[in-house]
Amino acid sequence: MKKYLPIKNIFPFILSTLAILLCVISCTKDAVAGVADYVFTPAVEYGEREFDIKFGSATLPAGNSAQVASVGLGFGTKEYWFTEVYFKQERSGNVTASLLEWENKFQLTAPGEYAVDTGLVTELEAPLSADIPWEAKIGMLFQTEFGWLQLNVNMLFKRAFGKADPSGAPYTTNFGYQLQAKYRWQPVMEFGVQYFGDMGEWNNWDEKAKQNRRIGPAVFGKIASGSRQYVKYNAAWLIGVTDASPDHTFRMQIEYEY
Repeated sequence: MKKYLPIKNIFPFILSTLAILLCVISCTKDAVAGVADYVFTPAVEYGEREFDIKFGSATLPAGNSAQVASVGLGFGTKEYWFTEVYFKQERSGNVTASLLEWENKFQLTAPGEYAVDTGLVTELEAPLSADIPWEAKIGMLFQTEFGWLQLNVNMLFKRAFGKADPSGAPYTTNFGYQLQAKYRWQPVMEFGVQYFGDMGEWNNWDEKAKQNRRIGPAVFGKIASGSRQYVKYNAAWLIGVTDASPDHTFRMQIEYEY
């Protein structure tokens, strides 16, 4: 029988992860945040190894463009714990920054044990240059199914810390969410809708026009390439629904699992 992380042991895992994760935030982080974001899911596969590529490109409200690309290596170290390290590069206008990220995902309930599967994700980003801050992220993951329809709702909190913001503004804890509805047609081709929202400070949300919200169609697939080897993909074309959102965002993820 698979074992999952006991509730009483969640917080030591969170604290130890936040203490040692490293990643990067560039001075243009706010402008490009979310360009290559993907929707987290709570499931973890013990022993699975993964090579991961992500890419995102957006047309920002000011008219300039932003791109984010990353490559990562991950491993299912426990029945309930998957860890992955990314090297990331971001570009906004003429400014480019390199990033390092460590992501950890914890599966809190066995799939199908309850009506809603739950998980927890943590990330830390540490600068590769001395003049930019670190960032921490933590969030709860929820997934349920109705026949062929899979629904995901994630609630995420993030905060920069360390090096002072060049603008002089104080750092705050911000809240964002991810929504996804996926119709599981066939393993090699599934389709659905993704919605990403950044609300601003967790206890004092921005005005609606200043929130970053994007929605659009998405495709998914899983292709077998050998014994216990798969290529998984997902991609989405997102349209901004507020003045502060990128006009258009294309994001994609390709994973080789073995």
